[in-house]
Amino acid sequence: MLRWRPWRSLIAGGGREARQARRLFSGSPRSGSHWSKVVSEAEKIVGYPTSFMSLRCLLSDELSNIAMQVRKLAGTKHPLLDTARGFVSDSRNNLQMRGLVVLLISKAAGPSITTENSLQNDMISGIYPSQRTLAEITELIHTAFLVHRGIVNIGELTSSDGPLKDMQFGNKLAVLSGDFLLANASTNLATLQNTKVVEIMSSAIGDLVQGIYYENSYLAEENGLTDDIGISIWKEHVFLSHSALLAKSCQAAMELAKHDVETQNKAFNYGKHMSMSRKLNVDIQPFFSESSNDSVAFNLNSAPVILHQELIGRETWIKQVKEARTKGNLIDYSKLREAIKAGKGVTSAIDLCRFHGNRALEALECFPPSEARSALENIVCAVTRR
Repeated sequence: MLRWRPWRSLIAGGGREARQARRLFSGSPRSGSHWSKVVSEAEKIVGYPTSFMSLRCLLSDELSNIAMQVRKLAGTKHPLLDTARGFVSDSRNNLQMRGLVVLLISKAAGPSITTENSLQNDMISGIYPSQRTLAEITELIHTAFLVHRGIVNIGELTSSDGPLKDMQFGNKLAVLSGDFLLANASTNLATLQNTKVVEIMSSAIGDLVQGIYYENSYLAEENGLTDDIGISIWKEHVFLSHSALLAKSCQAAMELAKHDVETQNKAFNYGKHMSMSRKLNVDIQPFFSESSNDSVAFNLNSAPVILHQELIGRETWIKQVKEARTKGNLIDYSKLREAIKAGKGVTSAIDLCRFHGNRALEALECFPPSEARSALENIVCAVTRR
């Protein structure tokens, strides 16, 4: 079983180990290449190119028509354009990662002892057809919410974003195409003919809606201040918006194979903690970026910032934000980032990332050793150390 040394001592210290720890969170091309290699090897294990998991839906006549309409947004800054480009090429973040994990954990668990031999004969590469369908459903749901997130606030637009009528048109496309994907996911879910799985996945959709609502509710104010939510509330919200879908999809995959409640809970915990560590890693990246542009804004609701506020106190945080404000009343993010890095918020976020990674690895201990289990462990390692 993989384990890591405390990140706080590595980052805080000097010398070779500290430099190595920083490189692990640098987001360098080498780390991106390692992530792609881990995903590529995992895809071979499940015998399925998950990079094209949603291709059947994306090539349907209805969505092809939508794709033609998206071309009308060319020349604008509507986020739906970036989302569409991500479907075609996003090797760094791997949009299909959730479906891949569902397939891997399905193969790692294998058939239950109560599964009939006739059903086991239907398995392909150690995975039931219903579990492959579930993996596609998971990706459809995730894709639908990515598209829905591309809705912009018309009242906040400027002339440089694009013509108002084009931005309004983009919003309509985002709503309609996202709804179309969700409808397809719901239809495919019904074909599984398992009421428990329908219940689990429906609750995951509800969690996503609630999580996105919280994200929008806690956006930074104009003066750069965020609500004092604390890390415990942050974790609750991140679970809803980033972890619930994968966690419950892993649980549903075990239900389809008729595994017991304990195995379902272990699969749920893997999906939950792996997703949490991945989100923490994304939040940490800006504080170890090697980019020459140090003024790039970071999310003021990210884990390092939330932990920093919690550790230094609200009053001190407000003072630091005011000191980082420019003459134009804008936030100098490079100055604010240095203030956060000088504290313990970043190292605390790294420790939390490591904690969730280890919890994910512990959840895999109930599965027998196999290539699929090793691939799931490698994904945790790549996510945590990336």
